[in-house]
Amino acid sequence: MAGEREHIREIEQVLSGVRSVRDDVVVQSWQRCVDTHRLDPAKPTEAYIVPETQLREHREQSERLIAIARSGLETLFRQVAGQNYVLLLADAKGVTVDFLGDPQFMDQLRKAGLYLGSEWSESRTGTCGVGSCIVTGEAMTIHQTDHFDTTHTPLSCTAAPIFDTNGALTAVLDISLLRSPQPKVSQNLALHLVTASARRIELANLMAQMHSEWVLRFSRSPEFLDVDPEAAIALDASGRILGTTRGGALLLAQAGGIDWRQSSPIGQPISRYLDMGIDDLPNLTRGRPTEERLVFGRNGSALFAHAIEPQPSGGRRAPVEMLPKAIAELSGGDPAMSAVQARAAKLARTTIPILIHGETGCGKEHLARAIHESSRRKGPFVAINCAAIPEHLIESELFGHAAGAFTGAAPKGRKGLIEAADGGTLFLDEIGDMPYALQSRLLRVIAERELIPVGGTEPRSVDIKIVSASHHDLRKLVTEGCFREDLFYRLNAASLTLPPLRERTDFEWLLDRLVGERARLAGGAARLSPAARLALIRHGWPGNIRELVNAIDLAMALCDGETIQPSDLPEFSSPHPTLPVQLTSLVGLRQPSPGEERAALLDVLAATGWNISEAARRLGVDRTTVHRRMKRLRLEAPN
Repeated sequence: MAGEREHIREIEQVLSGVRSVRDDVVVQSWQRCVDTHRLDPAKPTEAYIVPETQLREHREQSERLIAIARSGLETLFRQVAGQNYVLLLADAKGVTVDFLGDPQFMDQLRKAGLYLGSEWSESRTGTCGVGSCIVTGEAMTIHQTDHFDTTHTPLSCTAAPIFDTNGALTAVLDISLLRSPQPKVSQNLALHLVTASARRIELANLMAQMHSEWVLRFSRSPEFLDVDPEAAIALDASGRILGTTRGGALLLAQAGGIDWRQSSPIGQPISRYLDMGIDDLPNLTRGRPTEERLVFGRNGSALFAHAIEPQPSGGRRAPVEMLPKAIAELSGGDPAMSAVQARAAKLARTTIPILIHGETGCGKEHLARAIHESSRRKGPFVAINCAAIPEHLIESELFGHAAGAFTGAAPKGRKGLIEAADGGTLFLDEIGDMPYALQSRLLRVIAERELIPVGGTEPRSVDIKIVSASHHDLRKLVTEGCFREDLFYRLNAASLTLPPLRERTDFEWLLDRLVGERARLAGGAARLSPAARLALIRHGWPGNIRELVNAIDLAMALCDGETIQPSDLPEFSSPHPTLPVQLTSLVGLRQPSPGEERAALLDVLAATGWNISEAARRLGVDRTTVHRRMKRLRLEAPN
């Protein structure tokens, strides 16, 4: 209490004009806290975690940046491993949208606000690393009693801003400690590391956004030009600047003798700042030695530069033919699947954990395997069904065990399935069924990329890409206390949702593909009769693709010859009582012509007044199937 009173008294003295030993940035923030934010140092407030729905909105808005920044966060976290740091990535409003911390201290971190969803805006929290960084746009350390609110004075927070390609502050990277040495200088290394990480995230963001344009990267030293440049800019075909990193904007302003605060380089010709034009860029590619790639500023300064040529652009969403083969083969053009494929292709070569949602049997493991095959990881794909392993065995199955760890243990110990996936992909199917007690151990594996076998003491490093899946609503399980919230957000760094089979518009493509594949596996050939095809189209498929595969396998086993008839299908496929007489007679005898099929469908649509829902009900199919057939048969509703 005495310490709190002393802290409050110091703030009051500083604001009354008494000279302070605090950094100017701290004094100015204290002034804002009182004058602008109307905060009272005598009224401390607990850390604030935004509601889950609000957090989801913040994460969705920052989704692209989270994906780009994730690798940088993991690298930084490894650099400070064992020093009890926690990393926060906050958006421009101060809400933490990603974080890395020691699973052992999650309760303490949450209470302190060093947690996913915590809001660190200066207007709410007072002087703090994230909030004050947002206001000033500068990297800084807010150390212990630099904080305005006495609730946060034990913390030491070091933050650096992340700017988008147009120069606007888009996020803050923060590295914090629950407890730290007393001198503020103890955080100088943390300040250097977080600033360097923010710079690399900005560079990665520029490269991702501007891959179809010329990118020019700079360094004051030729040795670091190609491996760790200081700044970068993007140029269009006419030599005008399209985007920059923050360092790039500052460098251009300096080279051009311009106040960067007064003039943005966006849209300006590069020749305004550097003695060069667009035609000089080919001479700055890797074809020339690094030390010869020099450019000169209008102020006479010299810089080493590396020009990267525009890469072929596939647009915002890559066409199927541009996707990795394994992912491209997942659908026949269904819009929902196309969105999943495009997203999966971008995530495949990252280390970002992926959570796949979808009903039982809709192909979650198939998608996970496609992601692994597209990742270029050299290790194996190891699939674990968390619901299928007995609870008393799952710990040793996942983590392995040391020699003599328990009765019946292998004499020399045994690797677990997680370690078996080293260098490859670990697929955790039905992750919602993992015992609660094991979830904290899995969290450690994800956060630190290491595990300790049952009965062991020494951690073992693992390099794995984690893909998990569940048909459960994990958010509901979190609410019910059956699934760890911190593990959910770590697994859900990126999510993919597979549509159920009954909603897919490429059902007939998938049907033909599966019939061909299952026939080849059986060493024969098979085709569907028109009646069997229509029966399969009309079914609702509650068991999704798994049920469809089973139906095809059964039909091939029962059919006489190579043609599958309705009688060869499971009982679900008996004619629907609302099937129109015209269609019943047609499909029962022969392949209907397009004209006959069109006339039959037109009869149903006319009878229902072109009510698609009612027509689908009478036909025993989904609305999407009616729309699909209308499109194929070129039927349009009358105006």
